[in-house]
Amino acid sequence: MSTVTTRPAGSRTHPVDQVLPAPKLFAYGFQHVLAFYAGAVLVPILVANALGLSNEQLIHLINADLFTCGIASLIQSIGFGRRWFRFGIKLPLLQGVTFTAVSPMIAIGTAVMAGGGTNIDGLLTIYGSVIVAGLFTILVAPFFARLLRFFPPVVTGSIILIIGVALIPVAAGDVTYGAIIGQNGMFIDPATGQPDFSGGFLDYSLQNGPLLLQNLAYAGGTLAVIIFMQRFFRGFLQTIAVLIGLVAGTLVAFMLGDAHFDDVATSPWVGVVTPFSFGIPQFSITAIISMIIVMLITMVETTGDSYATGEIVGKRISPSDIAAAIRADGLATVLGGVFNSFPYTAFAENVGLVRLTQVKSRWVVATAGLIMIVLGLLPKAAAIVSGIPHPVLGGAALALFAAVAVAGIQTLQKVDFNDHRNGIIIGTTLAASGLITSFGAISGAFPEWAQIFFGSGITLGAIVAILLNLLFFHTGGRGEAVAGRPGRDLVTLDQVNEMTQAEFDATFGDVVQGADWALESAFAARPFADTYALRAAFQDALLTSSSDEQLALLRSFPDLGSSDDTGHAYARDHSEKGIDALGNEEYDDIAELATAYRERFGFPLIVSARDVERYERVIANGWSKMANSPTAERASALIETAKIFNHRFDEKVADANPLASARLKLATELG
Repeated sequence: MSTVTTRPAGSRTHPVDQVLPAPKLFAYGFQHVLAFYAGAVLVPILVANALGLSNEQLIHLINADLFTCGIASLIQSIGFGRRWFRFGIKLPLLQGVTFTAVSPMIAIGTAVMAGGGTNIDGLLTIYGSVIVAGLFTILVAPFFARLLRFFPPVVTGSIILIIGVALIPVAAGDVTYGAIIGQNGMFIDPATGQPDFSGGFLDYSLQNGPLLLQNLAYAGGTLAVIIFMQRFFRGFLQTIAVLIGLVAGTLVAFMLGDAHFDDVATSPWVGVVTPFSFGIPQFSITAIISMIIVMLITMVETTGDSYATGEIVGKRISPSDIAAAIRADGLATVLGGVFNSFPYTAFAENVGLVRLTQVKSRWVVATAGLIMIVLGLLPKAAAIVSGIPHPVLGGAALALFAAVAVAGIQTLQKVDFNDHRNGIIIGTTLAASGLITSFGAISGAFPEWAQIFFGSGITLGAIVAILLNLLFFHTGGRGEAVAGRPGRDLVTLDQVNEMTQAEFDATFGDVVQGADWALESAFAARPFADTYALRAAFQDALLTSSSDEQLALLRSFPDLGSSDDTGHAYARDHSEKGIDALGNEEYDDIAELATAYRERFGFPLIVSARDVERYERVIANGWSKMANSPTAERASALIETAKIFNHRFDEKVADANPLASARLKLATELG
């Protein structure tokens, strides 16, 4: 008597959810902190300099920023709440202050000061707008997540790619200018985060040539150590290559007198971060609107980072996941306004680190969050980290940002480049982003209210990708034959009756999974009086074949939800129907069901995707099938196979299905 396979009590833990040993968690988490630190403290520095805050106030801003970054990262990586109102995507996404907000915040603060207020009044007005914008983000998160159909791989891949490419100049700034900025106190342009060389780069490089070469040596050495560790080591040492590179670069710089830790002695041991340290926030409608625009742009960037991380760790990203990630951004932003910090988003630097190290556990980022909270409460410890030379950080950042770009390329591999609309979208996105990235001063040509859109290559590129996708795929005529893609030629009955066996096999092989016996049986029934007779020939071949032939055919299908054969027509049908849009838990349920079903019956669970309304029903019905006999399930699988063959047949043969044929004929005429 056969034993019924029931749903396993537990399944293999996904790498994202694995809790690593404490020493590894600390090492990997500290590596994330080092990769993140320079970018984290830059925003408070820029805002404090622009508003004329004292050094003591700046230190308080930095501590508050680190403290809140830690809380924000815990929210995003651990998450809480129910599925329909969840905070945090539960992926290794480390949170930091968004650079998109720098220019608007400085504009808000300086406008208040120009109107007669103090610099503290300007800061409090910034905090008021940040709190309201954070609440707004929490409220609109589910509505924004419903727009994910406007974020196909051509959009998300383009955004991820430009994030990586646009961040490389930031790393280059650390490499080439970092130590010189610290030594000479050059002015940093708050709009770009880069030095303002009024005399031109040529004069600058001539005057500082030896120092530039020194910086390049530190950066190149750090990068070389990272590459060496990645190439020649395995296991734990390979995964902390970035950490080792940063430590090695800093030690060399310290021995040569180019890394300084003087601030460690003067920094206090403990610094308490308290809510509203500068006073009660002030609220301005203009400031609030500006910050809401910032958060709308941040939602797009968070969506891109979420997809990038999901691609790297092998997790499907659903609308509910995006909503949870955006809610976490909103909650962290509200906390930022309360604890004297700024708006938050995922840090692309750390997305690159996840890809580079392939350490996928979200608990590593949670540990990094705890470390940042400690650094925010221990200024002396933060001072040690801040002593890492800029060129050393820049060398590591080059590897991290390039890894983000590679994740974008990986996503773009899913794009059909035979459809030249996709090429237009990707090319124009890269061009728009590259224009701003290479010449950021162009934003000054636009009115002040528009500069927020043109001040960042990432922002402009993301907007261009979304708008072009709407233009080409969601307005006017659309379909396969639009924009130069040739329509499919339908096979007529007369052509079929004149075919040789080889021609018949080549034409209908993909309809029947390449089953030779089905092709031979159907071909032997020629000539066909009509398309119904042709269809019946294939159906008869399927249902009258031997038991061994049927079993071999069923086993030729990939498992439902399998990523091992994504090029299979069956897998593509399910992908287009929405299986890739399932949440992580639902997708894991599908994979678990498919494994148990194959173990029970000896062939995969076969479902005609085009007849699926909701995958939740597939899961429920699939588990109920486990009580059936193998004979009954083989018959059920053959029926599903016949449905799949029928859909393929309709798209192959003229007049096979009047509605399908009319639709394909129209598409061909439009092409």
